[in-house]
Formats: sequence, C-alpha cells, structure tokens
Amino acid sequence: MDDIFRDIEQRMKKAISTLRSNLLSIRTGRASPALIEDIPVEVYDSTMPLNQVATISVPEPRLLMVRPWDANTLPAIERAILKSDVGLTPNNDGTVIRLTIPSLTDERRRELSRMVGERVEETRVAIRNLRREALRKLESQEKKGEISEDAFYRTKERLQELTDKYTEQADQLGEKKQSEIMEV
Repeated sequence: MDDIFRDIEQRMKKAISTLRSNLLSIRTGRASPALIEDIPVEVYDSTMPLNQVATISVPEPRLLMVRPWDANTLPAIERAILKSDVGLTPNNDGTVIRLTIPSLTDERRRELSRMVGERVEETRVAIRNLRREALRKLESQEKKGEISEDAFYRTKERLQELTDKYTEQADQLGEKKQSEIMEV
C-alpha cells in the first residue's frame, strides 16, 4: 500500500517537473535559453537537442546567441530553428546565429496564455489519471483481502490530498507563467 502511494507521488512530482520545463519553453518577451535549447537539430546523421551542438547565451535581454561547436552545423541549426514553432527568425553571420526576441502583441499574449492553460490542464488530467490508477490498485488489494476497508479509505483520503496538492502546484505554475506573459 505504501509502495503504491510512494510510486504515485513520484510520478506526480515528475508530471509537475515536466510542466515546469514545458512552461520554460514558452516565450514571455524576454530572452531565455530554455526557449530553444530542446529544438531537435539533424547533425552527424542523427537528431540532437540544440544545447548538445551549440552554446546558447543571452548577451542582451531581447537577444539569444547560438554559437555552434562545429561551424559546419550552422546551416542545420538555422534550419531547425526555422522549422520549430518558437516563431523566431535566425540571423546567421557565418559564425553565430542571433535570435532577436520581438515584443509580444496582445493577440500573441492571449494565444500564449491559452497555450499555458492547455498545458496546465494536461498536467491536471495526468495527475487525476495517476490517482485513478492508484485507486484501482487499492481496490484490487481490498477485494483480495490484502488490506482492510479502513486502511483502504484512509489511503484513499491521503491519495486525494496528494492529488489536490499537486493539482494546486500545477495551477500556481500556470498562473505565474500567465502573469509573466501578460506583463508588458
């Protein structure tokens, strides 16, 4: 019973961690390497994240600079950035790629805010699915007589508290990101 509880808690933490990293990739008007570091780049006959083929720096608040470790990968990096959905146009000078982060329009802010809401809701659904999975396991143990009815209901309450805790964390992350996006 405790093993089920610990496993579900770990998986809920992982869902929150995934949400946190997903929200980092949504741009807020400020330059952040997290916006582009996971863009898949096709180099050396394989696909690698951008941060494994280049150094990403922020020399100015609205500028990202991508310096490839191998100059031959510059065109592939540029293509990957253009194909991605970050909405940035690369400026290639032959040695580095500069990405200027434009100011967000009101329409784009609303769109990004909606995207944040969708990702938060996906996380909430994942957390509820984990709760449902744990409840099925607990019900199975109770039917087999492995745990008592009282233990089942106590664990069920603990599970609901855990679900509420992680759902609240997801909501807080989403609200924080939405306020960053709406900040002019």
